[in-house]
Amino acid sequence: DMDAFFASVEIRERPELAGKPVLVGGEGKRGVIAAASYEARRFGCRSAQPTAIARRRCPQAIVLPPRHGLYSAISREIFAVFDRFSPLVEGLSIDEAFLDLSGSERLFGGPEATAAAIRGAVFDATRLSCSIGAATSKLVAKIASALDKPAGLTIVAPGEERAFLGPLPIGKLWGVGPKAQERLHARGLRTIGDLQRADPESLRGLLGDHGVHLHRLALAIDDREVLARREAKSMSHEDTYAEDLRGAPRITRELLRQATRVADRLTAADVRGRRIQLKIRDHTFRTETRQLTLARPTAEAKVIFDAVRQLLRTVEIDGRSFRLTGVGVGDLDRGGEQLDLLGGERKNKALQAVMTAVRGRYGHEALFPADAGERERPDATAAVHHRPRGADD
Repeated sequence: DMDAFFASVEIRERPELAGKPVLVGGEGKRGVIAAASYEARRFGCRSAQPTAIARRRCPQAIVLPPRHGLYSAISREIFAVFDRFSPLVEGLSIDEAFLDLSGSERLFGGPEATAAAIRGAVFDATRLSCSIGAATSKLVAKIASALDKPAGLTIVAPGEERAFLGPLPIGKLWGVGPKAQERLHARGLRTIGDLQRADPESLRGLLGDHGVHLHRLALAIDDREVLARREAKSMSHEDTYAEDLRGAPRITRELLRQATRVADRLTAADVRGRRIQLKIRDHTFRTETRQLTLARPTAEAKVIFDAVRQLLRTVEIDGRSFRLTGVGVGDLDRGGEQLDLLGGERKNKALQAVMTAVRGRYGHEALFPADAGERERPDATAAVHHRPRGADD
């Protein structure tokens, strides 16, 4: 599990930020923090926190916009390191993975030696630190990886799983969200050990079948295997705006920027997609989605934008203001390119790759279509839909 991944990448790119509180996220009234450096966390800043609150807690914090193309490129470097240690690597998010190291003792030594080798290889490749949890199950390894950050190592020996879990707060258990935690606390269940000792049927009455599932997890019963890494099913970019958007020209400019961001991420991941999606939410929180399927897959910003603009024409805009827009590309494909007799597609792909590289290195605003227009920077969030969490541990 990489340590404060987005923030650590920004500090690596700008060494003068080392030792300073750094936040990665959106500005404005609706901005949200995506990652906080450990220096910023000392002031109470954290991921998923409104930027306004983080700024109040740490006025001296340096807030930077996310650069998802750069993070994706570095993530691929990290996963390439993981692949050297195991053929079974399951990505949990952009900065976190499970590795099945069964039978690797002869190659790398025991858990301590193997963890040290992985951590050293990741640092050599990226100059970034990671924390590692080693255990006999995914559940326990995941919890262990977060207990000694940054650059930590926690090993849970076989047979010690329940004793390890027992003293931990119940919220550390996978599947215990805020509502479930509140209901468990109301019953006097505050640690995982309390859950271990609880009657499964009483938990069923409290939380349904999920309560019985949590009881099994508390007892470290988790036989899920590490699965080979799954590809993202889609990539998207959404913005929630500090001031609502009005009128087709204003909305169109934002969609152009979003299409470009998605194209950059597709290019960085070397994938293309056929299904183009528009998401738009008005001031009443009514959300509409539109989608179409292209004849051939693409990663080009212009093609994506043209499709989204076509979808926008099917949305009633007059008399409405909009607080969120989003562009997505699905049905992703790594297959070879179709024959292009005139070479136009090849040239467009090369141009897209150059623009993606420039923006990934110098920020999204470094290079942009001339007709994008001026605007206030929105508060950005991006999603790879099979990944359940952000990169801020």
